[in-house]
Amino acid sequence: MKYDSVHMGRSSLDLYSNDVGTPFVDITSFAAYVGGSPTNISVGGKRLGLNTVALTALGADPVGDFIMAFLEKEGVETKFIPRKPGNRTSAVVLGIEPPNKFPLVYYRDNCADIELTIDDVLAAPVQDCRVFQFAGTNLCKEPSRSATFFAAELARKAGVEVVFDIDFRPDQWHDPRAFGVMARAIMPMVDIVLGTEDEINAAMLMDPAQIHLTHSQVSDTKVTGDVDASIAHLLTLGPKALMQKRGAEGLRIHLADEKIDVPGFPVEVYNILGAGDAFAAGFLCGYLKGKSWYEAGRLATACGAIVVTKHGCANFMPTWDELMAFIDSHGGI
Repeated sequence: MKYDSVHMGRSSLDLYSNDVGTPFVDITSFAAYVGGSPTNISVGGKRLGLNTVALTALGADPVGDFIMAFLEKEGVETKFIPRKPGNRTSAVVLGIEPPNKFPLVYYRDNCADIELTIDDVLAAPVQDCRVFQFAGTNLCKEPSRSATFFAAELARKAGVEVVFDIDFRPDQWHDPRAFGVMARAIMPMVDIVLGTEDEINAAMLMDPAQIHLTHSQVSDTKVTGDVDASIAHLLTLGPKALMQKRGAEGLRIHLADEKIDVPGFPVEVYNILGAGDAFAAGFLCGYLKGKSWYEAGRLATACGAIVVTKHGCANFMPTWDELMAFIDSHGGI
């Protein structure tokens, strides 16, 4: 295979508050970074030594130029990223009030990445890679939704491993139950799933007892449910493994007949945004290097722990040497 991994989905200009701990209304300046879950993972994987491809879309605008220039500098393959005149490159604005308040605003009206089409997929190497990874936000609207289903079909047919980062963003959906419908529909084409407890419950969201929350409440509230029951149901739909991200507690890997607990690394939280994408990059790196589930999980939790102490996402992904130094300083794998 020419490429290790292809990462399909959103990209954005991330504006992160420089006034850490300051209420959003009192922020005076922001730092500009690159963001968007699959885009972040493509950068994280590249820094760890993988040959990665970003399959996103950018507007024909200066913000798109900003993202493209960063990815090219990082060495991520960008030649399959279409520019979409008439659509805008998306943006995110974030306040940082650790340890647990990170107000986030998406600017995704008329955004370019949701305009990824089946033709864009056909032009990309989703059949010429070892892993095809996509994000749940891809499924919220057309044409990105059908393009992602099509890409997963092509990848699966070619024997490529398909990895689904649940990436539940409530404010991108008209109804949280619609997210669950789409997530369950694509599961038969997925090999490995990554998600938090909330995201796993959202993917399995269909019990009427869980649907008393309004749209705005879901944006700010945990999606209730029995996560173990959700996981058991999810694994009957096709995936061979689910990575349950558990924050400071680390990772629980769910296989058909086994659970593997992987401890996390104790660090002081600075900014939680981007940690899950670093986790995914670390896991995919270990998985593609032939590491055991446990070892790949430790690489994942270490990458997440490193980025949770940083200001931004893609710009702060660790290199392989930085990852190894961090792990060694915390007792090793």
